[in-house]
Amino acid sequence: MPRPRKPASPFRCFNSSPEVIRLVVMMYVRFPLSLRNVEDLLFERGIDLCHETVRMWCNRFGPLFASDIRRQRVSRMRGFRQWRWHLDEVYVKINGEMHYLWRAVDHEGEVLESYVTKSRDKAAALSFMKRTLKRHGSPEAITTDGLASYKAAMKVLGNTAKQDIGRWANNRVENSHLPFGRRERAMLRFRQMKSLQKFASVHANVHNHFNQERHLVDRQTFKERRSAALAEWQALVS
Repeated sequence: MPRPRKPASPFRCFNSSPEVIRLVVMMYVRFPLSLRNVEDLLFERGIDLCHETVRMWCNRFGPLFASDIRRQRVSRMRGFRQWRWHLDEVYVKINGEMHYLWRAVDHEGEVLESYVTKSRDKAAALSFMKRTLKRHGSPEAITTDGLASYKAAMKVLGNTAKQDIGRWANNRVENSHLPFGRRERAMLRFRQMKSLQKFASVHANVHNHFNQERHLVDRQTFKERRSAALAEWQALVS
């Protein structure tokens, strides 16, 4: 009986080591740095790369790492009974035109889904919620702001009883927009809706992976969690 073939390594066509590629992607996505900032920081560490190589690696491997992180997260959280979601949307300009970045965050502050649309009507909210429910399952409660599109979409989905609207109840998801806002300013905004969708999804999953909530734990616990997160990152797509 023939042995099952191992999946081909995604790094097989690259001369650089997987460790260097993971480091480059982590630095660019996790921190508010430009492509040339990453190039200079790597050069100080003895790694000579062009900023276009940084761009190419992030476009190639960023979604790959993000999907691996998301798959592990979904497998852990499916069936969790006390799951509470928070939904919100923010304005994002692309070439002077207004777009909307929708975000779903759970009760632990981890971003579940990022979705970009040209409008924020019932159809956009319904598409966003269907996508999130299909990937993560159904929560116990969904907290939103007073936007009528959420109520209309939930009526179609039959989730009206799960909706919770409060003046400060959605602060968790509103705060989750801040890290991406800082990253967006460092990138001098986006030029295409497709690139915004791609990077927002990658950034959300990488931020989830390294978000250790250091203000809630002691120093020793934070260091242990940080080391574990780095070790898991080095094992992605291995």
